[in-house]
Amino acid sequence: MERSKKIIRTSFVGIGVNLILVIFKAAVGLISGSVAVIMDAVNNLSDALSSVITIIGTKISGRKPDKKHPYGHGRVEYITSALISIIVLATGIISLKESIEKIITPEKATYGVVSIVIIVAAIAAKLAVGIYVRSVGKKLSSGALEASGSDALFDAVLSGGTLIAALISVIWGITLEGWFGAIISLFIIKAGIEMLGKTVSSIIGKRADPELTEKLKEALCAYDEVRGCYDLALHNYGPERIIGSAHVEVQDDMTAKEIHKLTRRIATDIYMKFGIVLTIGIYASHEDELTAGMKNDLDAIVSEYPGILQVHGFYVDEEQMTVTFDLVIDFKADAQSICDEVVAKMKQKHGDYTFFAVLDSDYSD
Repeated sequence: MERSKKIIRTSFVGIGVNLILVIFKAAVGLISGSVAVIMDAVNNLSDALSSVITIIGTKISGRKPDKKHPYGHGRVEYITSALISIIVLATGIISLKESIEKIITPEKATYGVVSIVIIVAAIAAKLAVGIYVRSVGKKLSSGALEASGSDALFDAVLSGGTLIAALISVIWGITLEGWFGAIISLFIIKAGIEMLGKTVSSIIGKRADPELTEKLKEALCAYDEVRGCYDLALHNYGPERIIGSAHVEVQDDMTAKEIHKLTRRIATDIYMKFGIVLTIGIYASHEDELTAGMKNDLDAIVSEYPGILQVHGFYVDEEQMTVTFDLVIDFKADAQSICDEVVAKMKQKHGDYTFFAVLDSDYSD
């Protein structure tokens, strides 16, 4: 709740500053006849609209889980970021169209001292707002705020281009507003495409943060009973809601009661420390001469395949005459063919046993 309030407060700051800039820039642009300044004002208007969308998205994403949406509404923030990206992209395209028309049929702009001062003040304001909004966005893991802040900083740089065009017009009487407007538009389009790509990646489901997964695995392996941690998979349902699963390897002589107490303790500790709801699965581990020999044979075979990233969950059931293990194979490799070949080679070495290999995806580092 506190996070949502901070996002909304920051967005209102952005709205206020951008609306003031829209008024002053539009006035300067109309008085001077500068299409670059007018397009800059339009861009500030789109920034204000982006902040409004951020506020609405934050309100919706903060709703509690319900029967239709048991994982909550956190992913609405990603949709919000996508809408902001589309607005930025559309603004750039419209601005480019207007700038090209101005290049084809140029009109000389006239700037006064007041106009120049307002442009300089606008650059300073956008720098201040951009740094503030982006820093808050990073602190709160708000993609929408980060995008708005980065866009504001970018606008400040581009407004610097408008200032240069104004100075050139005043000093040498050369009209470059159309060209500078086109350059500004291209940068806006580029920023919009990059922002949209980043947001779509979050919606599709991207790889978990390596720093986070490393800390999680360290925490999981810190328990005395745990001999290894594997198959860590995290699903993001918004910046504040992550659900996942992992397997820990323990001795096969642990009782159900002991495993129950261990997994409950791990899940509780992980939630308290990381805020992540983690389901814990179990791999049994047993060490004897037969198991060690088979494992060495498997390691030798696996070393022939660069596409195999990891082997785990190795267990020999002497009563059933079965051997099970998991293979993590690179996405670029032909996983099923490699798996079949590994099983066939193990069968050649140990014909009395039946081998079962499970293909695991490379979900996290």
